[in-house]
Amino acid sequence: MTAGQPHRLGAHCRDDGVDFAVFSAHAERIEVCLFDPESGEETDRFGLPERTGDVWHGFLPGLGAGARYGLRAHGPWRPEDGHRFNARKLLIDPYARELTGPVTFHPSQLGHAAGSPAVNPTPSNDDSAPHVPRAIVQVPRNGEQAETLYPRGGDPLIWEAHLKGVTMGRDDVPVDIRGTFDAFGQPWLVEHLRKLGVTAVELLPVQCFADEPFLLKLGLTNYWGYNPVNFFTPEWRYLGPSGAAGFRSLVDRLHDAGIEVILDVVYNHTAEGDHLGPTLSYRGLDNASYYALERDAPARYVNDAGTGNTLAVHHPFVLRLVLDSLRYWVDAFGVDGFRFDLATTLAREPSGFDPNGGFLDALRQDPVLSQRRLIAEPWDVGPGGYQAGAFPSEFAEWNDAFRDSVRRFWMHEPGAAPGLAHGLLGSAGRFDRPGSTTARSINYVAAHDGFTLADVTRYARRHNEANGEDNRDGHAANHADGCGVDGPTTDPAILATRARRQRNLLFTLLFSQGTPMLLAGDEWGNSQQGNNNAYCQDNPIGWLDWSAFDDAFFDFACRLTALRRAHPALRQLHYLHGGEREQDGHPDVRWLAFAGGEPDWHDTAMETFALVVRMSSELPVAVDDAVVIAVNGAMADDTLLLPDPPTGAAWYRCVDTAHPDAGTERAGPKARVAADSAVLFARGAAA
Repeated sequence: MTAGQPHRLGAHCRDDGVDFAVFSAHAERIEVCLFDPESGEETDRFGLPERTGDVWHGFLPGLGAGARYGLRAHGPWRPEDGHRFNARKLLIDPYARELTGPVTFHPSQLGHAAGSPAVNPTPSNDDSAPHVPRAIVQVPRNGEQAETLYPRGGDPLIWEAHLKGVTMGRDDVPVDIRGTFDAFGQPWLVEHLRKLGVTAVELLPVQCFADEPFLLKLGLTNYWGYNPVNFFTPEWRYLGPSGAAGFRSLVDRLHDAGIEVILDVVYNHTAEGDHLGPTLSYRGLDNASYYALERDAPARYVNDAGTGNTLAVHHPFVLRLVLDSLRYWVDAFGVDGFRFDLATTLAREPSGFDPNGGFLDALRQDPVLSQRRLIAEPWDVGPGGYQAGAFPSEFAEWNDAFRDSVRRFWMHEPGAAPGLAHGLLGSAGRFDRPGSTTARSINYVAAHDGFTLADVTRYARRHNEANGEDNRDGHAANHADGCGVDGPTTDPAILATRARRQRNLLFTLLFSQGTPMLLAGDEWGNSQQGNNNAYCQDNPIGWLDWSAFDDAFFDFACRLTALRRAHPALRQLHYLHGGEREQDGHPDVRWLAFAGGEPDWHDTAMETFALVVRMSSELPVAVDDAVVIAVNGAMADDTLLLPDPPTGAAWYRCVDTAHPDAGTERAGPKARVAADSAVLFARGAAA
């Protein structure tokens, strides 16, 4: 080896060889191990000869693309000081772009000897190389940078989906590609999304991840993928015949249909777990730099993510790793945005959560990443973990309060009307900050974590028995109701009630200000059999059951999304606070009691109200629209006194959750609103 270059971390081909560069502040020696691609045996071992700052680097002439390699790091074994170097462990390069196989747990990967004390363990002498996939040196890319498909903002409708689960239950997808990148984005799925009006697909993690040992003992796997090993490598189990190129083709197919691709990314922790976990990569290269360690006990890890360890994103080289990997998914695959799992962890500096901390500032100033769609899951289990509404205005945020408020109202919990009203206007009290738009609130009534929309109306309690934890895992408070029966039923009255409540939930989601997010399958009534924590169910429980497709409900969902597109009043970016419109003197938003006047928000028994929405007072006259949203959560029909329509116009009943098949019809000054239902009235020209 010769000196090589320190500037690009990882393995990079040159015309006459390969550059290797690895970060480690505390190692004493870093070695590159080469392996025969046929036998898998180690053939050569080279020490990186140079160190520039904390980057070890070297150039190996004659080596080229396709070479298999791993790393070994020599240094102190002093867990009490945070150092866990063990050169008997083959390590995955954090910047590896491709691996020879999946990452599976084996006892030889443990850095400590089995049975040694947890406080002061002895190092393991087992060589882990036979049980660790090798990194593959890639062919150089030309480095073309994908253009931004959509600027941040706009009017997205997000469809959250599991890459594998969408296609596993489709008989019309060839068996050899089901659940892979090659299967996703086929014409039938693109057409489904276009008909539904989806503009962005948000995929659960597709970066390389591993199954937890305790799940393997139960005969289960980590289906969702929130247990990352490498941030550059596409997950092995999703590779079809096209390999990683299948993901780029997936993105291209969705782009051709005008649909963004957003990745759910996990940078808050890794699969190496706590002090008893395996040594796969970061722990062996520089444990004290890559992870946040307990200040008074560096042998143990800060556990803000609740998964065993916390990645030290505030460290400059760890931050660089995250940013480099994000840019790679943009440049190599054309990804349009990212949803950051447990984003509070990433924004927590040693002093606590900081909206202007290093990670968030780095994203906001990055010329590539700042132009992508950025979404935060604004909580974790660490100190001060719940930070909804506290992220910078460039970030949209998952709004769990919207989910709970909408469910509470339509499940008839007392005192829920104010929460529903707050959500209808984009949760301004939480998210309206200088520079923010209503798109900042990611509204959802169901997501991967929790009940599906259908199960909210079918089950009163969780049914996670298949997870092997005696039904103790998952949310206990679901704000759900089986309408008198917990689970399946053939009672036509109960089925009718459940169907209407599903329509109510979807109506509220799609007609609220903000960014709506649908869980894949919710548009046609997919069920997970009451499992509200299907993270380990890589089987029909977690997959979409296309055989149960409800055509009527899907048609209703498409009708709602079409109305949302047709009426700009339903998808405004300005927050509405009742400002007087210069063109007609009307407020841009007004609350009504059904009988007239203002609703009494202090009445905990109140279940009916209406909302008149006009275009924002901050907009020019050229843009105009008006709708009335009527909500009747009571168990009896009621009559709404509609406000006077604008001159030369009339109110039309466009959609009614109690009568989903009814067409558009002109409404009189008084309109009947059925029990437990919602109606959208829109302004139209008088006949």
